[in-house]
Amino acid sequence: MTMHQSLTPLHRRIACQSRLFATLPGDVADRLLDAAHLKKLRRGQTLFHHGDTAHAIHIVTEGWVKLYRIAPNGTEAVVGVMTRGQSFGEPIALRRAAYPVSAEATTNAELLAIPALAFLDILHAHPETAISVLSATFLHLQGLVEQIEQLKARPGAQRVAEFLLELCPEGAESATVNLPYDKALIAGRLGMKPESLSRAFARLRHFGVNVHQASASIASVSALHGLAHDDATGCLGRAI
Repeated sequence: MTMHQSLTPLHRRIACQSRLFATLPGDVADRLLDAAHLKKLRRGQTLFHHGDTAHAIHIVTEGWVKLYRIAPNGTEAVVGVMTRGQSFGEPIALRRAAYPVSAEATTNAELLAIPALAFLDILHAHPETAISVLSATFLHLQGLVEQIEQLKARPGAQRVAEFLLELCPEGAESATVNLPYDKALIAGRLGMKPESLSRAFARLRHFGVNVHQASASIASVSALHGLAHDDATGCLGRAI
């Protein structure tokens, strides 16, 4: 892991668009970013391990980072996959607690690390900034609840459809999207086995979706949206 102290204007813009910084006053955000540093990770490199003490809040500025746990039987459970502009670890870092997950770069990645002590100093001086931390924590929790609902209540093909929709440009009726990480990780993120993911991709061909290596072409975004949110199509993925 390499570290670089200087933040560019682009880094600052990305940070200020994150859930954590979005509601902070400009002068407070500047003070926190002045204390931050950058970390560069190679694909497969670990940022932290489950059980490590948290010392910083992280914001992804480039690439993808997975958060995961290893079950007692050795199975990897993917808790989340973070990308540009997304923050994580806020409440854990501010409590200086142990990370409940591990974090690993799934592509070459760059992250902005904000020391927890710097954020605590800001909270003591400006208690109103706690709202930003609460807001970011709530949104993370909301995302986890939605993820659990998706894993428990939606069949495989609908989970994949929703995943592809998240990659589509807003307002597009058709699109070709790059799959942001390998299919084994996509399967883990969606609570599926790799072979189940392959069957789901095959079934989605009937809805105009064709997957080629690391990309997917979607003939009709609206048709895919209809599949993802139509309870009547649940039988499509029941066998997956």
